[in-house]
Amino acid sequence: MEYEIGGRWGYRWCVGSSSSSPDGLERVVRMASESAVVVFSRSGCCMCHAVKRLLCGMGVNARVYELDRHPFGKDMEQALMALLRSSSSAASALPVVFIGGNLVGAIDSVLASHINGSLVPLLKQAGALWL
Repeated sequence: MEYEIGGRWGYRWCVGSSSSSPDGLERVVRMASESAVVVFSRSGCCMCHAVKRLLCGMGVNARVYELDRHPFGKDMEQALMALLRSSSSAASALPVVFIGGNLVGAIDSVLASHINGSLVPLLKQAGALWL
């Protein structure tokens, strides 16, 4: 059971979960595949806020997990850092965005995809945008 707090800008903040998984990476993969767009964030992070506002401004209803408020947030953040090191994304850990269950990356990858025009097709393919 996840506890959600309604977001002011059209996204949902998921701040806790009662399900337990033995591994942070397993938990991240499971959570990332539960919605069309998933953002792993930190509540006071300005770059996290920028990604959430970008997606909201595009009309995307992203599921947002604030890891500093999540009981397994530290484990998940370590797993996300390991995923980012293995991908071509920057070393910055948060925010991390998944679209359609696939890792897009940190803010640099999301913004690059937005600028080069590949973000909207990804969102449409995942069912997060209908226009």
